Amino acid sequence: MDMSYRELKKRLRQEALARRDALDPQWRIEASLGIAEVAGREIDAGPGDVVSAFWTMRSEVDTRPLMAAMREKGARICLPAILDKSTMIFRELVRGADLVDMGFGTFGPGPEAEVLDPNIMLVPLAAFDPRGHRIGYGAGYYDRSIERLHEKGMSPRLIGIAFDCQEVPQVPDEPHDVVLSAILTESGLRGFRQLD
Repeated sequence: MDMSYRELKKRLRQEALARRDALDPQWRIEASLGIAEVAGREIDAGPGDVVSAFWTMRSEVDTRPLMAAMREKGARICLPAILDKSTMIFRELVRGADLVDMGFGTFGPGPEAEVLDPNIMLVPLAAFDPRGHRIGYGAGYYDRSIERLHEKGMSPRLIGIAFDCQEVPQVPDEPHDVVLSAILTESGLRGFRQLD
């Protein structure tokens, strides 16, 4: 019997996350620093840009050096804030501000922080394929947030942040799925050609 779309995505997610979890923690730190260096050279961001990042959880790429690299280029940085079971917004991350628990083992700026709409989004993921399709963690927050930005007339550049070991041959996709513009791993920044 063939696996359903949902079952296949779940299996691919679990396998990719297991590979990521198995990476040596010291290697992950070094790879994260290298990813930040590449971002500083190759991601076109600067004053006037708003870059959404994410607070690292579990064995993800450590995004703190990446955020610092974007800030050094003059970009404003924001992090996701989950308001309820379906809504995620982005709040500005400023030096010295307190971070609050956002659930899922992640942190972000509190309700006093300014809400921003990013034009560049650094997107977490569980798995990705060579076409730019991604598997998230299953809650759909990013898909809904990107749809909300599209409804406002914005088309943010979507850059997945991952390790090479999270790549899978093909993510099962549906017509409504959001495709990444690029993926940034320890091997560098790779763009995806968008097919219309």
